Amino acid sequence: MTDTALIEAARVSKAWPFQEAHKLLKRYPHGKPDGAPMLFETGYGPSGLPHIGTFQEVLRTTLVRRAYEVLTGGAPTRLVAFSDDMDGLRKVPDNVPNHGLLAAYIGHPLSRIPDPFGRFESFAHHNNAMLRAFLDRFGFDYEFVSAADRYNSGAFDPALANVLAHYDAIMEVMLPTLREERRKTYSPVLPISPTTNQVLQVPVEVVDAAAGIIRFEDLGETIEHCVFGGHAKLQWKVDWAMRWVALGVDYEMCGKDLTDSVTQSGKIAQILGGRRPEGLIYELFLDEKGEKISKSRGNGLTIEEWLTYGTEESLGFYLFREPKSAKQLHIGVIPRAVDEYWQFRGNLAEQPLDKQLGNPVWHLLRANGDGSGAGDTLPVTFGLLLNLVGVLGADATAGQVWSYLGNYVADASPVAHPELDKLVAAALAYNRDFIAPTLQKRTPTPNEAAALAALDAELARVAPGTSAEDLQTVVYEIGKREEFGFENLRDWFKALYETLLGSSQGPRMGSFIALYGIAETRKLIAQALEAHAHAEDATDA
Repeated sequence: MTDTALIEAARVSKAWPFQEAHKLLKRYPHGKPDGAPMLFETGYGPSGLPHIGTFQEVLRTTLVRRAYEVLTGGAPTRLVAFSDDMDGLRKVPDNVPNHGLLAAYIGHPLSRIPDPFGRFESFAHHNNAMLRAFLDRFGFDYEFVSAADRYNSGAFDPALANVLAHYDAIMEVMLPTLREERRKTYSPVLPISPTTNQVLQVPVEVVDAAAGIIRFEDLGETIEHCVFGGHAKLQWKVDWAMRWVALGVDYEMCGKDLTDSVTQSGKIAQILGGRRPEGLIYELFLDEKGEKISKSRGNGLTIEEWLTYGTEESLGFYLFREPKSAKQLHIGVIPRAVDEYWQFRGNLAEQPLDKQLGNPVWHLLRANGDGSGAGDTLPVTFGLLLNLVGVLGADATAGQVWSYLGNYVADASPVAHPELDKLVAAALAYNRDFIAPTLQKRTPTPNEAAALAALDAELARVAPGTSAEDLQTVVYEIGKREEFGFENLRDWFKALYETLLGSSQGPRMGSFIALYGIAETRKLIAQALEAHAHAEDATDA
């Protein structure tokens, strides 16, 4: 495949990262002046620890970045992860130690508050370090930028002077969006009190824009104060616009809840002599009940939970698809995401180029790598692993699982199959916490018991090493026999799942039998038939 062929295919691709990247081609039809790199940005509020929303925003932005690089044949790009660590602490987070320590610093800039963990020079420095470690864990290529560093060093001073010079015009944008009471105290500039060191929400008067001098009330006293050198920060929407202009941001996406902010910050950016970046407004996550996820309510799913019960690749796959549609984010979506990721990955190498560019895995393999891995497959699906460990019980071990995998997989070992080993660990955890506590085998009905006995007789005759497909045929033939009274094969398979596995859903039974073993499967059938016999005896009595 030539670069030209890839570029031409990318130009007509309907995959959303390419569609987003086209916005940047329209923004700069002839490329950025002087060959400057296209600047992508993601924002992070370090009042708490990084979470799954942080991951999805950096991942999705990276996907657009890579798509732009393909479309342009390798034009330079940068990704900035910006931390708003000059923001004032609004409340003490629940998931940190030393609440009393932080409570004494409500309203202080996050970068000037002691670290409750006792490891860094400030609370913001701690959370910024966690952010960088978080992003490094997934191999993201980015540059970290701290608001506190920019404000304190004076790098933002010219931008602050620009804001003060356009103070009245910015107020005309913001005041109509505020409640009447808020209008009385609103200011685009938030001075930091020289007395209390708190970020103040007070009206200000611009005295000298070029020199950065403002006048405001602090503890009942009117004072004049220079905003330069970290002695003030900007109100959120103004700060966002200033940052876009000062850094030259070309692309930044955000959640639907910031739609109005994008509009107002875009107007302010224009007032400041720049323009708002291109971007995607994505839908927010929902819980399994379809309700908006709230960190304070704890009805979401953490990235640690996903990576315990699934894989990084499956998370990326789930986040890739349909970013403009709301997604339910709960434990139950993980198994399907894992298997769909590997299904798409296995199909990739055989797809024509245009289909490859629409395959989520094509984009994910290039997000932080060289694109290798196309066409890779796993010998066992995650769903099948879950059924296996479900039968083995909550106390199943990785060694047991690998022992059974020997029935089905050549050279079955963690060393030979490292990707499968990750899924074994995830399946054991998922089974322990969510499947085993809910499994309950029911007693087969008389016609189901007769069919199970017939299946047992057939399995007794098949040769060791019979393929999964041939075993599936055996199961099919039993279900189709009129004497057992199944209206359709679905009823037969449901009976197998409920009586042998304890679940209303399950795998291809031929694959399960090949994996679990014919002899072990016959033991499951024997247990079901014994339960039926006991039920019959109880009825007769």
